[in-house]
Amino acid sequence: MSDGTLATPVGRPTLEEVARVAGVSRATVSRVINGSPRVSPDVLAVVEKAIAELDYVPNRAARSLVARATMSIALVVPEDTHRFFGDPYFADVVQGISDRLDDSDYVLNLQLTHPSSPSEKTKRYLLGGNVDGAIVVSHHSGDHFLTSLSRSLPVVFGGRPIGEAKDRDYYIDVDNRLGGVRGTQHLIDRGRTAIATITGPADMPASVDREQGWRDALAEAGLSDHRLARGDFTEAGGIRAALALIDEFPDLDALFVASDLMASGALLALDERGLRVPEDVAIVGFDNSKYATRGKVGLTTVAQPAQEMGVVMADTLLRLLAGESPPRVTTLDTHLVVRDSS
Repeated sequence: MSDGTLATPVGRPTLEEVARVAGVSRATVSRVINGSPRVSPDVLAVVEKAIAELDYVPNRAARSLVARATMSIALVVPEDTHRFFGDPYFADVVQGISDRLDDSDYVLNLQLTHPSSPSEKTKRYLLGGNVDGAIVVSHHSGDHFLTSLSRSLPVVFGGRPIGEAKDRDYYIDVDNRLGGVRGTQHLIDRGRTAIATITGPADMPASVDREQGWRDALAEAGLSDHRLARGDFTEAGGIRAALALIDEFPDLDALFVASDLMASGALLALDERGLRVPEDVAIVGFDNSKYATRGKVGLTTVAQPAQEMGVVMADTLLRLLAGESPPRVTTLDTHLVVRDSS
């Protein structure tokens, strides 16, 4: 007699199997998959858990018989409004996406959502047949819904998804670890030995990889990697982190900062404390954005091709929507741009 648990199904799981595991009707599962608002949050959570456990992928061919193409693509950014409109990285990415979509019949719509958990309205919109595909940029470790979104429609990520990438995941990225190595090695080559870092949020792969590059370069040179402060990819966060580092490590002679926006804040903090750049503290940022050249001191930075990333993300999604098989992973290069700050 069964103990109430189900064995992992053999072959591709079906809608009926999802319904059995979730303990709901087939119609309820269908409503969840199609983004119906007539599903309670508790039932939605149970069905999504069953879908994740079974790794169920809806039959898009069958769904296409009852749903016409919308000719619309969602750009999903799990960040608040201030962060999105305040960071030039996003402007460059959107410009690249728009440039590529200009040659197609698709229109782009923007979905800003909570960094750790998209709203029920966003979920219903994305799963309700309103878009043909999605581009997800700046995702965090709490974005469980967004990382599973590719079960329901074509998705391309800007940056590798959280955790182990699956066969259905498509993403465009730069080698953030190598960028971290390049920026830190430049400071080492300038004779700096007490090199601190200001990281981005710990729940973002790009931030983790840039920090790892900093650590790897220091380890190779036999230098300590204990001088670290966490930031949030904002200028204010860069100011706070830099002030904390200056107070805790008065011997620091260099900073590798995980974004130009935070580095611009660090420059303000160093100036406030009467420290000269680069004489007292050399600094390297990451992005090569407008913030690298707007201040009194030109910022040495690791350049990443944000606009090109947008173009490639959009192109990859358009190829998926056309039934083609683009590369699952595209990694673009970074390079160092040397200015006065180092």
